[in-house]
Amino acid sequence: MSANEKLQAGLKVRREVLGEEYVAAAIEKAGPFGAPLQELVTEFCWGAVWARDGLDRRTRSLLNVAMISALNRPNEVRIHLEGALNNGCTAAELREVVLQISAYCGMPAALDTFRVLREVLAERGEEPKA
Repeated sequence: MSANEKLQAGLKVRREVLGEEYVAAAIEKAGPFGAPLQELVTEFCWGAVWARDGLDRRTRSLLNVAMISALNRPNEVRIHLEGALNNGCTAAELREVVLQISAYCGMPAALDTFRVLREVLAERGEEPKA
């Protein structure tokens, strides 16, 4: 697959997972200066990795939430929590990921991710069940 094909495949997957509005805003906000980074993220992360058949999108979302939490990137974890919900993950599954994060990445990472998860669920009007 050529770089342009990966970019186009990446745009498709990125829009399906994160939403058209988010992707359009990210690209627009980047402007000409940030465009090369947006293209790289879209081509590599979304086109070369997410577009592969080896894992389903739910699994990729759960992995991303865990890894991004471990890296302490709350802005990115927020959008990937949204993506995980868009990909069919449940609040209960995401809570389990946060518990796993606490054991392997530490309580601060888990607490921050859980806080963002509650905010995302509230913004979506979803009441988490016990």
